[in-house]
Amino acid sequence: MTEGHLKRRIGLGLLTAYGVGVMVGSGIYVLVGAIAGQAGVWAPVSFLIAGLIAAPAALSYAEFSTRLPEAAGEAAYVAQGLRSPALALLVGLGIVASGTISAGAVLRGGAGYLADGFGVLESLAFAAIFTAVELLGLVLVIWAGFTATPSADWTAPAAPVWSGIGVAAVLAFFAFIGFEDIVNMAEETHDPTRTLPRAILISLAITATIYALVAWAAVRAVPLGQLAASDSPLALVWQTSRGDNAAFLSAIAVFAALNGVLAQIVMAARVLFGLGRRTPALAIFHHAHPRFGTPVAATLLIGTLVILAALFVRLTTLAEMTSAILLGVFTLVNLALILEKRREPDAPFRTPFWVPVAGAILSAGGLLFTLGAGS
Repeated sequence: MTEGHLKRRIGLGLLTAYGVGVMVGSGIYVLVGAIAGQAGVWAPVSFLIAGLIAAPAALSYAEFSTRLPEAAGEAAYVAQGLRSPALALLVGLGIVASGTISAGAVLRGGAGYLADGFGVLESLAFAAIFTAVELLGLVLVIWAGFTATPSADWTAPAAPVWSGIGVAAVLAFFAFIGFEDIVNMAEETHDPTRTLPRAILISLAITATIYALVAWAAVRAVPLGQLAASDSPLALVWQTSRGDNAAFLSAIAVFAALNGVLAQIVMAARVLFGLGRRTPALAIFHHAHPRFGTPVAATLLIGTLVILAALFVRLTTLAEMTSAILLGVFTLVNLALILEKRREPDAPFRTPFWVPVAGAILSAGGLLFTLGAGS
């Protein structure tokens, strides 16, 4: 294997598909009901608010990705901005842990399914196919919802309750987690200083639009009580509108879940590869396959840990652990960008100074909310 070199093979289209695939995961197939239970027919507004909350952090990642276009992006950003190698290592390992645990949880009870797809883990084109199938399912749900007879809740909507919409927006925010994974593909991307920020912002905009349309279709077609109580709210939209069996949506949800697993393994392996450059103890992972230019050793380790996590991680603690880790990382990355912008204002892609300030405040607030909810 060669050391320190990943093959640049990813363009804007494939990278954007990767970002959308990470964000539009299997969670959307169950999350809509919970959001509708809090926000009612105003659920689409909650998703749009959540997208706006995520936007400052996404913009901060976009700027940093042009300053330091390398794998293990978050660790590099914290090391550069906060001048703390130890904190950077902790951030990198936290990202690896959150990705591994998240992927393992999706596979819990079905770890054998991973073996069927393990040989193509390094193909973003394969992940893009999963994303296309997943989006097709959501488009069909949107069509079904918009062609259904409107429910009574939709034709005579209750006045918006902003406290419920706000709670729903906080819940919906976690559906946007994933845009940060894009930066870890920097060393395999053509013209990363131009491609990375565009992919981050385009994928976030696409995802926010899809979420809002899916939520709109769901609350239009199905009475809110049924929607909030359903374990398969999108299947319920199809059944209500078309009167047909919605088993195909369950199959698509499997594609969505596997797509999320693949994306998390690809991301975590790149972070581990980047950490190997910075940390001698992890140098064994800073190697790329001579033919494919991919981090094989890191991928094998992450794949093994994902299977172990699938067998032993408690699902009840997963969301709290993952959310706390990522919101903590978001806070540190925004703080790092604030300091870096003061030292060196110029960058290939620049955001206004208030963007990382807002990102730090929103991320820290979300972290405190998550920790408080879990205590």
